Amino acid sequence: MPAKDLGTKRVCFKCGAKFYDLKKPQVVCPKCGTDQRDAPVAKPPPQEKRPKAPVPDPEPEVEEVEETEDVLSEALEDDAGDEDEP
Repeated sequence: MPAKDLGTKRVCFKCGAKFYDLKKPQVVCPKCGTDQRDAPVAKPPPQEKRPKAPVPDPEPEVEEVEETEDVLSEALEDDAGDEDEP
């Protein structure tokens, strides 16, 4: 278990050496001497893209009721005329 008085455990971004910062304000790698404040900024991990909600299909157009009634009434008239014949 690491001692808490050594500060934060770090890894040099240039050479990969592991070291403790000894609670110093200027963190310098003891192996290569690189100032760790010059480290490149890491990009945040990409966020998962949510799938888009499916677009509902447009409702099919309904035929006019008047046309249907006309066809139906014509069919009824034809049937009524057939009954009169023997």
